[in-house]
Amino acid sequence: MSGWLKAGLIGAIILFVLDVLNIIPILGCITLPLTLIVYVAIGVLAASYMPPKRQSGAGAGQGALAALVASLIGGIMNIIIVAVRASIGSPGRALAKIPPQILRQLHDAGIDPKMLTGMGAGLGLSIGGGMICCTIGLFIAAILGAIGGAIYAATKPE
Repeated sequence: MSGWLKAGLIGAIILFVLDVLNIIPILGCITLPLTLIVYVAIGVLAASYMPPKRQSGAGAGQGALAALVASLIGGIMNIIIVAVRASIGSPGRALAKIPPQILRQLHDAGIDPKMLTGMGAGLGLSIGGGMICCTIGLFIAAILGAIGGAIYAATKPE
């Protein structure tokens, strides 16, 4: 197994743990910065698996590949977690959070407010939003992984 793949799989496990921690509301605000740090660390780990005489260009490539693998697996896991949370959530609870003025406006426009809080709507929104975030996350992960791999390879060539 190549070094970048090992680093990517290790990173995916770490990202999965962060996704699970993200379920707890108070911990959700620290998981994003930790995720960004993990992408850099995945790049460093991938570059550390390279044989000696590391070059920064190759380290950047290995780090980007490893972070892409980790981000893809972590993103898919996050979409699954969000979809499960959306399907478990009660539509009545979500409907209760919408201000009455908005509900009245929706009713006057001919839209049944319960359409917005049904299981299908929540599931569709969570999966669609997760896919958009996962795609953007792939680019961010590749960039940060490449930075981590390039810096490690440049500072520790031997």
